[in-house]
Amino acid sequence: MAALSILDLVRVREGYGPRQALDNARDLAAQAEDWGYRRFWVAEHHNMQGIASAATSVVIAHVAAGTTRIRVGAGGIMLPNHAPMVIAEQFGTLAHLFPGRIDLGLGRAPGTDQMTMRALRRSLTNADNFPQDVLELQAYLAEARDGQALHAVPATGTNVPLWILGSSTYGAQLAAALGLPYAFASHFAPADLLPALEIYRERFKPSAQLDRPYAMAGLNVIAAETDAEARRLATTQQMSVADIFRGARGLSKPPIDDIETYWSPMEKAQAARFLSRSVVGDPVRVADGIAAFVAQTGVDEVMVVSDVFDHDRRLASYRMIAEVAGEGEGASAPVKGAAVPEPATP
Repeated sequence: MAALSILDLVRVREGYGPRQALDNARDLAAQAEDWGYRRFWVAEHHNMQGIASAATSVVIAHVAAGTTRIRVGAGGIMLPNHAPMVIAEQFGTLAHLFPGRIDLGLGRAPGTDQMTMRALRRSLTNADNFPQDVLELQAYLAEARDGQALHAVPATGTNVPLWILGSSTYGAQLAAALGLPYAFASHFAPADLLPALEIYRERFKPSAQLDRPYAMAGLNVIAAETDAEARRLATTQQMSVADIFRGARGLSKPPIDDIETYWSPMEKAQAARFLSRSVVGDPVRVADGIAAFVAQTGVDEVMVVSDVFDHDRRLASYRMIAEVAGEGEGASAPVKGAAVPEPATP
C-alpha cells in the first residue's frame, strides 16, 4: 500500500475564528503522526476568509512545533508570488528549527484572484519564469559554491527537499526534467491525473535528489461508521465547492441532511467533476476506494484531504482512514540524499 499523508486546508469554520483553525491543524498533525501518516502539508491561499494558511511558512512553524516526527511542509508555496531568496530564507530557517522534517512543494499558480495578485505585486509573466525560479531556489538551499557572493542565510546547505506540484501536465514535465518528486492535485483538478503521471514517469531524469520517479496524488476521503453518516459529513465540502462556482468563497459550513436543497443541477454537475477523485463511506468502502485509487494510479503516496466541519469528527475520519488503509510495506521512497526521507519510526 502507498504511504498516507495529509493536506490540511486550515479551514475557518462558521462560529469559529482563524486561531481555532490554526490550533486544530496543529492538533490534527500531532495525532496524525501517531496514526502513521508520513507528512502534513498546508497550502498558500490568499484573500479567502475560509482558509487560514496564507502565511504558509508561519503556519508550518506552528504545526511543526506541536509535533515531533511527522514531516511538515508546503503543498505548496506559489513560487511566482515570491522572490526565491525569500522562500529559501524562510524554509532554511524552518529546516534549522525542525531538522529533517521540512518539505517544500512548489506551484506556479497564483493561489488567488487577479485583484489579490496585484496586491501581492505579482505579474502575470512571473509564471513564465517558474523553472528558473525553482533552480534559483534550489541553488540557495544547496552547499555554497566557490566564489558565491549571494547567500540566503541560513538556508545554505540545508537542502530542503523540493517537490513540484501540478494540476496539469506542465508540472509533470518540469518535475521529470529536474528529477524531483511530483505531487498532483487530483483532489480538486482530477482531469489530467493519469496523463500527467505517465508523462512524469516516462520522462524522469535521475538527479542528485532522486534516483527514480516518486509520485503523490491528492484524494478526498471522508470516513465514518456508516455510509449515510459519511455522505452527510461530505456535504460541507460539497457546499464549499458549489460556493466556488458561485464566486462566494466563505467560511466552512456545518453539514446538512440534503445537499440537493443547496445546489442547482448545474452546480451539482460541476461539483461532481471537481470532486470525482473522492472516497466517501464506511471503513470497508474507504479501504476499497483507496486501494482502487492506488492500483489505478500506481502512486507512491496518497495525500488525503478529509474536509469535515467538526474537528472531532474530522479526527475520527483521519484515524479511521489510517486504520483501514495505513502505510504498507514497500512504501519507502527511492532516495539519493534528502529527497523524500523516511519518517521516524513511531
